[in-house]
Amino acid sequence: MTELATPPRPPRREFRNINAFTDLTTYRLPPAGIVSILHRVSGVLMFLLLPFIIWMFDTSLSSDYSFARFKAAFNSGLGFVPGWFFKLVALALIWAYLHHFIAGLRHLWMDVSHSAVNKEFGNTSAIFTLGASIILTLVLGAKLFGLY
Repeated sequence: MTELATPPRPPRREFRNINAFTDLTTYRLPPAGIVSILHRVSGVLMFLLLPFIIWMFDTSLSSDYSFARFKAAFNSGLGFVPGWFFKLVALALIWAYLHHFIAGLRHLWMDVSHSAVNKEFGNTSAIFTLGASIILTLVLGAKLFGLY
């Protein structure tokens, strides 16, 4: 009798084979999926920026002259590359490291506590990961660009 009293729900749209041209505009990825994809992106970004990291480390520690050149690269540029570009690359590296680190801690926590993992925890921890990495990146980026 109660089945007749409730109106039937329209069937939910099923995504079996996602077409990149038609379905990606309507497909809503959950926060955990976004964090998972960004975890991979940040790992690739850190790998691709490894020569820049090695250059920064070597130049900043070799001598007083090379450290002065390192500071000049970030302030006024180096060759045809302006200084703000070096700062932007360093900011991307800061975000990649922070996001990868926080998402890695999230994955480790989920691996350790199997009983606490559910859909709600996955959603809230993903939102925390996104928020924490963005806020920390903004704070360190403000320091990098000299706002404080």
